[in-house]
Amino acid sequence: MESYRETRLHMIVFLIGIFFTRACVSEITFPKAQNVAWSSINFKTLLTWSPKPTNYSYTVEFYQIGQNRERTPNCIRSVENECDLTSELKDLKATYSADILSEPPRGVNSDLIEAPHTTSDRFSPYNDTVIGRPEFEIEVSSDKRKTTLLVKDVPTALFNERNERLTIRDVFMDDLQYKVIYRKAKSTGKKEKISKSSTIDLTDLDRGVSYCFNVQAYLAHRKVDKQLGELSQTKCSPEEDSSIFEQYGVGVIAIAILIIILAVSAIIIIIVLCYKRRNNAKNTEKEGQPLNDV
Repeated sequence: MESYRETRLHMIVFLIGIFFTRACVSEITFPKAQNVAWSSINFKTLLTWSPKPTNYSYTVEFYQIGQNRERTPNCIRSVENECDLTSELKDLKATYSADILSEPPRGVNSDLIEAPHTTSDRFSPYNDTVIGRPEFEIEVSSDKRKTTLLVKDVPTALFNERNERLTIRDVFMDDLQYKVIYRKAKSTGKKEKISKSSTIDLTDLDRGVSYCFNVQAYLAHRKVDKQLGELSQTKCSPEEDSSIFEQYGVGVIAIAILIIILAVSAIIIIIVLCYKRRNNAKNTEKEGQPLNDV
């Protein structure tokens, strides 16, 4: 009999505990996420926010504008303050938004009708992801008349059906251009060139002179503040010893030689004329003198 009473007492205590736990969870208002932002570079896309949760968790619901909401398993009742949505945003040209819900921790039920939530700004991978700095090599033709920049298309965080990593050229195709900024190594004056190709030929450079280059992706279809990718590291072509013919050209040198020949000829003519005039003057003086008496 005593054992039966103890069992009933424990059961009552247990039920009361459950009741108060449910009541407390139902009445708790969890803090909303703050500083919600999209962070995306080369299509590696994270949704971030603050603060780090303590006695609660976060759930992310993302959706194309006008479409149904979706969830990803790694971002349900999570104790992190970021969610990787790289592989979830499959339509790269679509526009997305997301809600970050503040909920009880995993394993704790809640009677909350609507969890506190914060809505993100809109985001389009194709139009908003930042393009990282490209790498490139410099090639100078043997006659030094052409300098070529060989740009390596930046790899992305995306993969195709064959699990091959895609480059930004694979994604943007003809929308991708490159902007080149270049200058003489010993000068501050800059020039720019836009190229649709990853192989960029420059033919307006002085031969044998060292030039420095920077390259960045250029996406003309985007808003102005998002058209340019990150600027590459500066690379300079070697400064080569060049002959006088390469520096000034045969035509200029021929004209200079002609001028020198004419100048020397003029000097010689003047010297000859002066000499003859001097001799004539002496002869005139002799002719004007009287003959001596015999």
